[in-house]
Amino acid sequence: MSRQVPTLSLHYLDSGVPEGNTHNPLPLVVVHGLLGSADNWRSHLKVWQASRRVIAVDLRNHGRSPHAKGMSYREMSEDVLALLEQLGIEKAHFLGHSMGGKVVISVARLAPQRVASLLVADIAPVAYSHGHDRVFAGLRRLEAGKPRNRREADELLAEHIEERAVRLFLATNLERNEGEGVLTLRIGLDEIMEGYPDLMQLPAGDQPYEGPTLILRGANSDYVTDDMLPATREMLPCTRVVTLKNAGHWLHAEQPEAFQEAVRVFLAAQPDSA
Repeated sequence: MSRQVPTLSLHYLDSGVPEGNTHNPLPLVVVHGLLGSADNWRSHLKVWQASRRVIAVDLRNHGRSPHAKGMSYREMSEDVLALLEQLGIEKAHFLGHSMGGKVVISVARLAPQRVASLLVADIAPVAYSHGHDRVFAGLRRLEAGKPRNRREADELLAEHIEERAVRLFLATNLERNEGEGVLTLRIGLDEIMEGYPDLMQLPAGDQPYEGPTLILRGANSDYVTDDMLPATREMLPCTRVVTLKNAGHWLHAEQPEAFQEAVRVFLAAQPDSA
């Protein structure tokens, strides 16, 4: 597919092809959510890489990938497609959480021939209301406060964010600036905040993706409600929905074994699997 927008060279983790695997199933490409990174998926990658090659990407303005203006789903999905070309991957399974779910849906709609199947974790292909004001305020406070250690960073975040689990997740974006002796954010916060309205919108693309699709949702999450399913099936007509008990929006962190098993079972049912 010809590039419609300028792309960035994304950072990624690549497990490589498992040793002794003669079947050589299609790779699994994993895409994190807003303010996440490939690093958040390392424990899952260790499980899935036993049976297939797994590539986890850092989207633009996240993790170790470059910073640039533009957070539309077309721009982010084009970055991912450019990475596939760089790695010589013609076709893969795609797994995306939250914002990353909309990215992989966009990939599937823009280039369905590159997508063997789709796994979408706790997001629907609908427009959402804004809901990250406290998170952005906490991150801005973190920037201004110049914490010297993670305890100070947590105290700064706590001025705006009560939930400790959310603060711990956000703290994964900190790195030490050796020159100044403080912790700084590695994300492109300015670019993310400027592009935030685009993140609330529908995935990119004009056509439905008619390949096999699994939506995993948390029973305690309101990101994928039953009234969103008709619109979901218009865009993803071959969708099956699985609800994980005792899980919220971060279902892969809250119920990791159940999440890993649901992914394994779904992929095992696809034609490329042993």
